[in-house]
Order: sequence, then structure tokens, then C-alpha cells
Amino acid sequence: MTHLKAREIDEMSDEAREKRLLELREELLQLRAQKSLGGSVQNSGEFKQTRRSIARLLTKMNEKKE
Repeated sequence: MTHLKAREIDEMSDEAREKRLLELREELLQLRAQKSLGGSVQNSGEFKQTRRSIARLLTKMNEKKE
């Protein structure tokens, strides 16, 4: 799954942001499960990218509320 840039988030609707946030959280959960089961993670940088994409989405969503 591709990760988000700030420009892409700006162009999204509120519903699309919420949907993408759920998708990214599920992806992070799967990566954690894969790691905890002793499997090797295909791309160790995937954790960092996923966490940062989630943070970007939450930041934009909170800015919109204010």
C-alpha cells in the first residue's frame, strides 16, 4: 500500500481520510502481528512509513476541526 504525502491528504474528502486511516491502522496491525509471530518483516521501514502516514492524517483531521 502506498503511503500518503501531505498534498494527497489535502486533496482528500473527510470520508476518504477516515477510510484511509482505518486501512493504515489495519496495515500497521498486520505488520505488528507478522513481527510478533517471529516472521521476518519484508520491509523494516514499512513500520515507520505507516506510523508517519497515520500521524499525517490525524494532524490534518485535527487541523480541520479547529
